[in-house]
Amino acid sequence: MRRAEQGEQLADPGSGVRTPPSRGTAAGAQAVAGGHSTLPHPPDGPARAFPPRPLPRRAGQSRSAAGRAPGAGGGSGRGRRGMARSRPGRCGRRGRCGRRGRRALLACAAWTAGWVLAAALLLRAHPGVLSERCTDEKSRRILAALCREYEGGVLVGDLCEDLCVGEKLLYQRCLYYERGKKVLQADWRGRPIILKSKEEAFSSFQPLALLQDAADEGSQDFPEAELLLLVAGEVKNALGLELSGGSLGPLWPGRRGPRWRGQLASLWSLLQQEEFVLFSLLQDLSRHALPVLGSCGHFYAVEYLAAGSPRHRALFPLDGATGAPRGGRGQAKAVSDMALSFLDMVSHFEDDFSHRLHLCDVKPENFAIRSDFTVVAIDVDMAFFEPKMREILEQNCTGDEDCNFFDCFSKCDLRVNKCGAERVNSNLQVICDKIFRHWFSSSLWSSALSFPLQRQLREAVQECADPGRTARSPPRAAPDVFWKLRRLLRETQRKLQEAEK
Repeated sequence: MRRAEQGEQLADPGSGVRTPPSRGTAAGAQAVAGGHSTLPHPPDGPARAFPPRPLPRRAGQSRSAAGRAPGAGGGSGRGRRGMARSRPGRCGRRGRCGRRGRRALLACAAWTAGWVLAAALLLRAHPGVLSERCTDEKSRRILAALCREYEGGVLVGDLCEDLCVGEKLLYQRCLYYERGKKVLQADWRGRPIILKSKEEAFSSFQPLALLQDAADEGSQDFPEAELLLLVAGEVKNALGLELSGGSLGPLWPGRRGPRWRGQLASLWSLLQQEEFVLFSLLQDLSRHALPVLGSCGHFYAVEYLAAGSPRHRALFPLDGATGAPRGGRGQAKAVSDMALSFLDMVSHFEDDFSHRLHLCDVKPENFAIRSDFTVVAIDVDMAFFEPKMREILEQNCTGDEDCNFFDCFSKCDLRVNKCGAERVNSNLQVICDKIFRHWFSSSLWSSALSFPLQRQLREAVQECADPGRTARSPPRAAPDVFWKLRRLLRETQRKLQEAEK
């Protein structure tokens, strides 16, 4: 996550996603390997910067004879000994200039390949550097096109009327574009919201074949059982979950009306967006996920919350929190509240669903806090339930580094050159590493807590973030470190409350 304010919405795009190798990398490799040179041929003359390669030496032939071209002193070597030899140039008989030229060419090729490799690594670490520029002008054009398709009956949604007719959903600003994804801020009846879509245009999504088949047959009706199977199949494709019809309520299109075809086409475009599907299924089950507020065509709306950022001393903006904390003790109490909420989220995602939910892109920009310091995941593009996680991790490999999918790691089985399907680190471990380390190794606590308690917190966070630092430690954060952190954070809250009295 990349932007200034809204979770994934206002973060410096980064991370996350694997970027395909740059085309330039292959080109650089070809240059190093000795592809066709594009250098101009040197002019004819006695001093050639790149002399022709000596002819191969035949068995029994002397090294000096092998270096001569046919007709220039070959044969028995007799009869031409009186011929005056050409005087060697400044480079000498052995072509020192030629060797220097080749070395310079190789050095240049290596330098170029180094820059190509550095650029490829930069793009992998920060794929957003090539993201499309986010502008208000283009964002307004995108929404205008959306409204034209709504007016033409191509798409529908419960927010379309307010956006396109009633002017009760008003565009505010462009937050970011990234690899096709569009994220915009708007005001809906006085409430700040975020409009999101994985693609700019409605036509970019795969159409529902059922609609086309019915149109070809001149029918307006579709078997509901067939539609149910299609929706369940798309959910399985997006999340790896096999859900019964009763669990698909938040995704079901509802009653058939005059715009039934547009309703189905709009739903199908939303089902192809994994984040929409996940938010829709979690909105009544988790207070740590954003609820979906509505949609129009392929755009869906979620609650606006100010995202975290490394620029904030406490990683998250505290101005909007209830009783905005002041001073060292106030910030320390806010951090302990947020840390406990992170632990609650870890436990919730681990135990409260039919499958564990893995967070593979943990950074402040992908989370936000409510006014009561509840932590909310606002970007779940890289969140996967256990079945999908196993499918992602189980890839070919030649070493453990091939089995790292952002923040979710596996191990390479060199006997079969296959990554294990089981994740070897955990959500808690990554949160300790990327969030808690910043909090509990900073000066936030210098005057707020006793030194012994600060030291215990730092040691517990270190044990959580790096459980494999000793041979006897498990490869992933053990359950007891979770309870240790929880106990220390509750003790921290108690000490801070006592200090206020």
